[in-house]
Amino acid sequence: MNSAITTCEHPNPLQRGDGVLSSHEGDQGSKKDGQLKSSSSSHLAYGILDIPPWYLCIFLGIQHFLTALGGLVAVPLILAKDLCLQHDPLTQSYLISTIFFVSGICTLLQVFLGIRLPILQGGTFAFLGPSLAMLSLPTWKCPAWTLNASQVNTSSPEFTEEWQKRIRELQGAVLVASCVQMLVGFSGLIGFLMRFIGPLTIAPTISLMALPLFNSAGDDAGIHWGIAATTIFLIVLFSQYLKNIAVPVPVCGREKKSHTSKFYLFQIFPVLLGLCISWLLCFVLTVTDALPSAPTAYGYLARTDTKGSVLSQAPWFRFPYPGQWGLPTVSPAGVFGIIAAVISSMVESIGDYHACARLVGAPPPPKHAINRGIGIEGLGCLLAGAWGTGNGTTSYSENVGALGITRVGSRMVIVAAGCVLLLMGVFGKIGAAFATIPTPVIGGMFLVMFGVITAVGISNLQYVDLNSSRNLFIFGFSIFCGLAIPNWVNKNPERLRTGILQLDQVIQVLLTTGMFVGGFLGFLLDNTIPGSLEERGLLAWNQVQEESEESTKALEVYDLPWGISTRFCTSSCAQYLPFWPREGEAGVRQLSLCPWDSEEGPRRATDTRL
Repeated sequence: MNSAITTCEHPNPLQRGDGVLSSHEGDQGSKKDGQLKSSSSSHLAYGILDIPPWYLCIFLGIQHFLTALGGLVAVPLILAKDLCLQHDPLTQSYLISTIFFVSGICTLLQVFLGIRLPILQGGTFAFLGPSLAMLSLPTWKCPAWTLNASQVNTSSPEFTEEWQKRIRELQGAVLVASCVQMLVGFSGLIGFLMRFIGPLTIAPTISLMALPLFNSAGDDAGIHWGIAATTIFLIVLFSQYLKNIAVPVPVCGREKKSHTSKFYLFQIFPVLLGLCISWLLCFVLTVTDALPSAPTAYGYLARTDTKGSVLSQAPWFRFPYPGQWGLPTVSPAGVFGIIAAVISSMVESIGDYHACARLVGAPPPPKHAINRGIGIEGLGCLLAGAWGTGNGTTSYSENVGALGITRVGSRMVIVAAGCVLLLMGVFGKIGAAFATIPTPVIGGMFLVMFGVITAVGISNLQYVDLNSSRNLFIFGFSIFCGLAIPNWVNKNPERLRTGILQLDQVIQVLLTTGMFVGGFLGFLLDNTIPGSLEERGLLAWNQVQEESEESTKALEVYDLPWGISTRFCTSSCAQYLPFWPREGEAGVRQLSLCPWDSEEGPRRATDTRL
């Protein structure tokens, strides 16, 4: 295959960003063994096809791990209470290690065989709503004795069976729902579904991922509002007020032996810094006995010694494996609820793909790449169900944003991040350390994160006409019903009984999942109430898809690796697979990486043959 990639140097190479990577400009765009050597675009230190130095890959891989850390740790900690594990931090640490390990595997699969963009995979909040709804059924409510720490013996077979049978139920639901996601992705059905799913469906769906969790976040923060408020203050301070303040960091480069470079520490690690400082504050208050020592007193769970035994009990190394909690079980209620979450997760991931492509200077992803990405995410959910994370996997929006901050769009950095996740999953003490975070610190973090997720959902309304009474009615009605209906069903479950237990459970799980109720009403009303494509926001939505189709001939980025599509599997039948690169794309391609106006033209350009 002959491919030509036209790359260009910035008119003024000295006008680069002030990121921490500016000291490595001499290494930019390097490829080993005579492979592609290209100048990156003006806003990128390393493009998607560039390979940074190995030490830089490791450093930035750790940074991506830390960026995703808040979301990765939050998922098992939120599930812990409904899994009857609120008084078993050691098992919580096992769940955290497992989700690290599976996220690493899924990240590597996505980079090499999926969408092939530098995008991290991890646990998703979309699955929390239906999971908590299923665990709130009378069959799965925790016994009263598991809520009392003095009555819980974490090593007893009875207690072990109590939490393991719940997570096995979640495993089975995720396994079945993941097969649906793989079918939708690899069959190309996602392209058909996106014709009917617009901003007025996505906005209430994503917003209602987090809104119903206000009660859980408030309860955790209410353990000690002073500690929770401190955590919130620190995260907001670092992420909003100090985000543009650069910290000088000593670095070494080829041109300059030793000098300092700017590093936007507060912009990249606001959650991690907030957690660490609040954690340290709790430790000081514990050592000085400023916090009460009586288990029933207000603020006791803010002490750092309530879970102190976890670090000593946790093994140094622990390898998660499929079926570690036993054989998964399946019920229709859980499956239908998780399928609703899978649909929401797919829609969100497609938006992440396009955002990631823009940030790394790649063309918009074509249909075959999107189909493959969604299919691989389904495979990732299958692995998450097999390993027993209690959750699925999806693309991480936080890490997509980190690409714009670091100005490094290389795939190899995300490969390094996947390897870091694998190592953190095997190193048992890491999961144990995060399981010891005081409860009010977690509650403060949740309040901030859930607020951001809600705002992200509402931001999808920028594509629609907000002066239209039609659109305002659809969004407002969907959000309100997504809160009101689940609240009523939770209080009156006996009113929905049909006499068939399995059907009753399916109805209850779906109607107590606000994300499903709001998303379904938004979908139904948006597709039945008359409105123009521009008014509904579908015109701008479809333009993104059209742009990606027009540029498919220029996509070297989205080909399968190692010559799979051109060297090993050249059958004409493969060209009809929805996730396979088209035959027309195998000719000579020209990909422009110049970010400035094409009318002005680049100052210098070079053609590199692959």
